[in-house]
Amino acid sequence: MNKTYINQPSNNTASVMSFLTSCRKKNEPPLDKGFLPWLGHAVEFGKDAARFLARMKDKHGDIFTVRVAGYYVTVLLDPHSFDAVLNDTVSLDFTRNRNQLLKRVFSLQLPSIKPRAEREWMEQHFQGLSFSKLSSSMNNHLQSLLLSDQKGCDPSEWRQSGLFSLCYSLLFRAGYLTLYERQDNVSAVYKEFRKFDDLLTKLARCSLKRGESKAANLSREHLWELLSPEKLCGGSELSSWQQSYHDFLQEEGVDVEMQKRALLLQLWTTQCNAGPAGFWFLGFLITHPEAMEAVQSEIRGLTLQDTSHQHSPINLLEAHNTPVFDSVLTETLRLTAAVMINREVVQDKILHMANEQVYHLRQGDRVCLFPFLSPQMDPEIHQEPEIFKYDRFLNEDMTVKDEFYKDKKRLKYYTMPWGAGRNICVGKEFAVQAIKQFVFLLLTHLDLELCDPEAKLPTVNPSRYGFGMLQPEGDLLVRYKLKRKQLKI
Repeated sequence: MNKTYINQPSNNTASVMSFLTSCRKKNEPPLDKGFLPWLGHAVEFGKDAARFLARMKDKHGDIFTVRVAGYYVTVLLDPHSFDAVLNDTVSLDFTRNRNQLLKRVFSLQLPSIKPRAEREWMEQHFQGLSFSKLSSSMNNHLQSLLLSDQKGCDPSEWRQSGLFSLCYSLLFRAGYLTLYERQDNVSAVYKEFRKFDDLLTKLARCSLKRGESKAANLSREHLWELLSPEKLCGGSELSSWQQSYHDFLQEEGVDVEMQKRALLLQLWTTQCNAGPAGFWFLGFLITHPEAMEAVQSEIRGLTLQDTSHQHSPINLLEAHNTPVFDSVLTETLRLTAAVMINREVVQDKILHMANEQVYHLRQGDRVCLFPFLSPQMDPEIHQEPEIFKYDRFLNEDMTVKDEFYKDKKRLKYYTMPWGAGRNICVGKEFAVQAIKQFVFLLLTHLDLELCDPEAKLPTVNPSRYGFGMLQPEGDLLVRYKLKRKQLKI
C-alpha cells in the first residue's frame, strides 16, 4: 500500500526517541521543525502537502527533514537518487507504517501475512492468463453497464451528469462486478464506498470530527457486511478472484473477522483510482479540443484498419499502436497521480545522493519520496509542468518520448504514477487497460460535450495528496447521448 500519508501521530518508541533527540548530527539533511511543539508542520502538511513541500524545496533544496506530528520526516525530491531509497530493504522498511494505516483506516490487522506472499498472490491474478480473463470481463461489464444505463431513454435526448460521478460510477461498478461477481448489491456497495472514501483521508490522519467518526464507523461496518465472504457467492471461473483471496487469507491463518475486513481493503485498493483517472482523462480531452480531435482521429484510424469489425475494444486497442491515446493517459497521470512512497529508518543509514553528497539518516526517522513534485511537476524536467499537453510524451515521428533530463543527465524516473521498485503497483497493467477501455467505449458510443462551453476543470482537492489519484473539488457538468452510428463491436 504505497499510497500512504505520513502525517499521523503514533506511540511508536522509535518515533518518541527521534523526537526527543532533536539535536541533529553531522551530515544530516537541513532540518525545519516548524513553530508548533511536537506538531511541527503537521497542520500545513495536512492541508496541502504539495504546496508545503514545494515551499520547503524552494527553501532547502532536494533533500530536507521536517517535523510532522512527532516524527522527523526526510523528504527526498531528487529522482536521480530515488533508487538509494527504493532498493534498500535492510535499513528501510515500509511494513510498520502500512500496518498502522491498515489498523487506523480499515480496523484491520494482518500480522501473519508476509508482504512477499501477498504480492505473489496478486501477481497470479493480475498477470498472464488471469490478467487476460479479468480484462475481458472488465470490458464486457463496462459495455453492458454503459448501454443498460441508456435504456428507456430517447436516443436523441441529451442527459446531464457530473463527469466525475459518471466516470466513478461506471468504472467502480464494472470493477466490482469483475472481481466480486455480485450483481444484486453493486449499487449499495458503490453508494457506501463513496461515503467511506470521502472520509478516508481524515481516518488516516486521525482528524475526524465526532459526527464524522460515527459516520465513518457505520460506513465501514456496512461495507464489511456487504462484502462478507458468506454473501459473496463463488462458483464460476471468473469469480475465482474473491474466492482465491479468501482462500489465501485462510491459508495465512487470518481469522474470520479479519478476512471480512480485508475484503474492504482490497475493494479500496482496486477501485479507488480508476474512476478519478477516467474523469481526469476525459476532462482534459473535453476541455482541450485539439487533444480531443487528435484522439478521435486515432480512434477513427483504428476502426478503418479493423474492416472486419471482429475485434472487441480490448483487442482493438491491443492489436494496434495508440501513441496519441497513450500520451494523453501518461500526461493525465503526470498531472493527477500523487502517490507518496514512505519508509521507516529501522537502522542508521548513509544516503549517497546522485550528486555525490552524503547524508546520515537516523533510526526512527522516516523517509518520503513525493514524485508528484519531482519528477512530475519539475520545470527542469517537464517544460510548463502545470499545463496539460496531450503530445508531451510523443516524438515528432509519433513514437513514444521517454528521454527526459535533469542536471543534464537522463532520468530513469520521469513520471511515477504507479510507484517504483519492488513495490510498484502489481495491478498497473490491469488499471491502464481498464481506463483505456472505458475512454474508448465512451468516445465511440456517446456524444459527449460540456454543458457550459466555457467551463474549466475543477481544482484538485488538496487533502488527497499522498493517496493515489487526486480527486476534484466539485464536478464538471456534461451532457451526453448515444451516437446515431456506433462502432460495431
